[in-house]
Amino acid sequence: MTLPAIEHETAAEPRFSILWLHGLGADGNDFAPIVPALVDPAWPALRFVFPHAPVRPVTINNGVPMRAWYDIAAFDLNMRQDEAGMRGSVTEVESLIERERQRGVPDERIVLAGFSQGGAIALAAGLRHAEKLAGIVALSTYLPAYVAAADERSAANAATPIFWGHGTFDPVVALQRGVASRQQLESLGYAVDWHEYPMAHAVCPQEIDDLRRWLGARLE
Repeated sequence: MTLPAIEHETAAEPRFSILWLHGLGADGNDFAPIVPALVDPAWPALRFVFPHAPVRPVTINNGVPMRAWYDIAAFDLNMRQDEAGMRGSVTEVESLIERERQRGVPDERIVLAGFSQGGAIALAAGLRHAEKLAGIVALSTYLPAYVAAADERSAANAATPIFWGHGTFDPVVALQRGVASRQQLESLGYAVDWHEYPMAHAVCPQEIDDLRRWLGARLE
């Protein structure tokens, strides 16, 4: 059973799908309003899927249950990463991809996108996926530690384009954390289209403009 999600189709019979994962404590409604600002009318028909993460206790928030793709144990995101939780969410993303495939959208026309926690899962799922994807969008996020291992990554997506946007004033996922993740990906042979913006842990209009141009090159 796939996760519940908000869906938006830009026209009938979508040819491409964008699966967009929200951040900690949010839900699929968080990025659904971005569609009108992001979509170019010239693009082919798209289906946006904004899934809701499962509700689970989050250690950093005193164990209060909230929507989260995995637990966070400390403000230092390098400490005690919840690998089991991350892997579980990657499995959920695989189910979402399979549903798109069943609805007629092949893997190579699917983009995985995510913000913060959702971006970490988009990276983990995208780099591991056994079939080539159209692209990966990582916003204000970081690369989970376990994904760097060779047996965690699929050759099918070794050349998949990655768009990465990060705020220079981000107090949640520090800029240097994003830079280090980008450098690690590049050392592993991935091509990262990197963008910095004068913002905190957020998304800004310039980032949406840049992402629109990047997506336009993938939706052909």
